[in-house]
Amino acid sequence: MNGDIEADYIIVGAGSAGCVLANRLTADGKTRVLLLEAGGDDRPTHNLGQFMSNLMIHTPVGYSQTLKDPKVNWLYTTQPDPGTGGRPHVWPRGKVLGGSSSINGLLYIRGQHADYDGWRQLGCDGWGWDDVKPYFLRAENQERGADAEHAQGGPLNVSDVTETHEVSNAVIDACEQAGIPRKADLNGEDQEGVSWYQLTVKNGQRCSAAVAYLHGVMGRANLRVETNALASRVIFEGKRAVGVAFTQNGATRTATAKAEVILAGGAVNSPQLLQLSGIGGGELLRDHGVAVLVDRPSVGENLQDHYMMGARFRLKPGVISINEMSKGARMVGEVVKYVFQRKGLLSLSAAHIAAFCKSRPDLAGPDLQFHILPATMDLEKMFNEQKMQMEDLPGLTMAPCQLRPESRGHIRIKSADPTVYPSILANYLADPLDQEVAVAGLRWCRTIAAQPALARYIDHEMNPGPDLATDEALLEYARMSGSTLYHPVGTCQMGAGPAAVVDTQLRVIGVEGLRVIDASVMPRLVSGNTNAPTIMIAEKAADMILGKVAASLAA
Repeated sequence: MNGDIEADYIIVGAGSAGCVLANRLTADGKTRVLLLEAGGDDRPTHNLGQFMSNLMIHTPVGYSQTLKDPKVNWLYTTQPDPGTGGRPHVWPRGKVLGGSSSINGLLYIRGQHADYDGWRQLGCDGWGWDDVKPYFLRAENQERGADAEHAQGGPLNVSDVTETHEVSNAVIDACEQAGIPRKADLNGEDQEGVSWYQLTVKNGQRCSAAVAYLHGVMGRANLRVETNALASRVIFEGKRAVGVAFTQNGATRTATAKAEVILAGGAVNSPQLLQLSGIGGGELLRDHGVAVLVDRPSVGENLQDHYMMGARFRLKPGVISINEMSKGARMVGEVVKYVFQRKGLLSLSAAHIAAFCKSRPDLAGPDLQFHILPATMDLEKMFNEQKMQMEDLPGLTMAPCQLRPESRGHIRIKSADPTVYPSILANYLADPLDQEVAVAGLRWCRTIAAQPALARYIDHEMNPGPDLATDEALLEYARMSGSTLYHPVGTCQMGAGPAAVVDTQLRVIGVEGLRVIDASVMPRLVSGNTNAPTIMIAEKAADMILGKVAASLAA
């Protein structure tokens, strides 16, 4: 095959995984890599509209804008979801260099050691905690310093919040009073506890995968980055992947891969591209006129996501929350503080406080995560106008999610046209266990709010509201008020047997020369935010491709 561009490796998707791979695979100065990104560049530009979008990418609090900005965001919409009142859910996914790491809430969480040991027990040999820990360390530049659990010198900067808050401090005290231990490090050996979130922020600016891994190496002669390049299918000779067809600026182009094609488009794009390329359920593909290369019904299945609900509290008059800080003269002061100090409101992440606890005491580890911030959104504007606007009066939000949901959804193409978004069924709260844990999470919010350290700041509970007292009423509230935490995984799951899409080397089963390397390969969702684990997967996969041994990294 002769394509417009020839490389050793073609990587489809410049997100959390793709940026890592582009960096590591070209480090020898010889291996030729083509990186295709459907979105644009995240760096400064002369186009005013794109300039503002990119400015929001690199300003931490800008996530409130990028989560709804179609210039940098796919903005998928799920099918009406039966477990959440038939509501569709908007799914932001990054469409720009850095992918979702350019638009996320900047929170650094690895998950529990047991998550990865669980992967190994599911048949994913080489993916237990001891196997993956060296890759978390290789990625990390921990500003607190290196120790047994953390490292310095890696590309991904991990920092502490620069601005605390009186109410957030009270939340930590209240959690401790409620029985959740105070922890300095929620990414250590034991996750259970409450602490400030650590952030992927450096010098007051977002440290996305593009910033961490890609910007500094884009001048390498053996790396070619093509933006606004939408992959339409993987090209095969027999059952060997030899290239990628893509469209760019209205033109159809092809690229040839001498070694491998690597899909790094994430939990939505990667299964979609496999299906468009003839790898998926035979009946589904034939229904849309796609020739079947490998009949693999598991492609696009096993979809998992964290479903988050919100408990909101009105704070007493005179208590200053982030609501008031985001308006008028106070906001002007915060802008000035950020411009000159890179601190203050504009350096804010999606949450201040992280709490991990158990829905019931007999569990081995936490199954609930909380994102807590002394702020409340105007819900009418959020739901009716898609605007993330703070309320005028002071407020506090506690948002719990179940860490390891049992419910499963799917991603399936609706057309052979790659520009047509696939069908997404999230299937939230379908499993009875997920329903029980959702109710437990809301009850934990009330328990924390009732503790003396925090109760003195709270005027009243706004949502769910004191009238909703039974489990049935709280479950109905959870169904009608919750939505995605932006953590879809699992749709090209790793393993063996008919449920697997890739093997433990992340090679697509049934073909040659094709891998999937992104969050879609996770067999089960991890206990926390997914950006750091996705970067870890790509770090480990790069060593697999290059034939390196993981143990050498720990030496």
